[in-house]
Amino acid sequence: MPTTIFTIANQKGGVGKTTTAVNLAAGLAERKIHTLLIDLDPQANATSAIGVEKQEGRSLYGPLNGEGSVFEMITPTAYEHLALIPSEEDLAAAEVEIAQSDNYLARLKEVLGPLKASNGYRAIIIDCPPSMGMLSMNSLAAADQLLIALQSEYMALEGLGQILRNVDRIRDAGLNSGLNLGGVIMTMYDGRTNLAKQVVEEVRTHLPDKVFKTLIPRSVRLSEAPSFGQPIFAYDNNSAGAIAYRELAAEVIARFDLTKR
Repeated sequence: MPTTIFTIANQKGGVGKTTTAVNLAAGLAERKIHTLLIDLDPQANATSAIGVEKQEGRSLYGPLNGEGSVFEMITPTAYEHLALIPSEEDLAAAEVEIAQSDNYLARLKEVLGPLKASNGYRAIIIDCPPSMGMLSMNSLAAADQLLIALQSEYMALEGLGQILRNVDRIRDAGLNSGLNLGGVIMTMYDGRTNLAKQVVEEVRTHLPDKVFKTLIPRSVRLSEAPSFGQPIFAYDNNSAGAIAYRELAAEVIARFDLTKR
């Protein structure tokens, strides 16, 4: 089966983007889908949340600048079927340096090309910085499917249009005509409030068939898990957050036909 590259993006921070990237990747791996998580955020939150220490020279910074191979950066995790390309602080410099290179919006696509062609992973999940800077735009150019993590609050709707406009720009520029909006993941959902329900319904009205049925709840356990360097399944396997991300993984597998290798 071919490799599918997913990028999880939102220019707004604090919407559960990294939590979703880590736990969706872990959820796919739990279902024996061979998965690679790429931490493209210089803050390296996904790296620490999966229990891997930051290491100098272990990120995509080198390959993005033509130094070293993407395969050299793949790091095992404690979880079967799940590998990681970590991040480090040096990756922040890539935001500036990539802009000065040729094909600056296609650098990540070029770097990941051999990895995708190898079919070594069924799913590659990219966790982007909380901005629409050079790294995030590169992830859109490299991905097959965009998954938007959207907080179930009214203000979050304002950023949705910006993300979709960036998708159109990538397509119109001929950088990635095959980029699809794979779906919207509603996060931090509190079913006790009418506002959360209204926001979900509004997004479903604007983007029918794109919003995943699974709603990721507000959860203390989800918030705690990264500080222990564990996905939610390892930290509290029976929590509401674990149940939700397990259901989301099943939806993603079904929607994109991520059958077991």
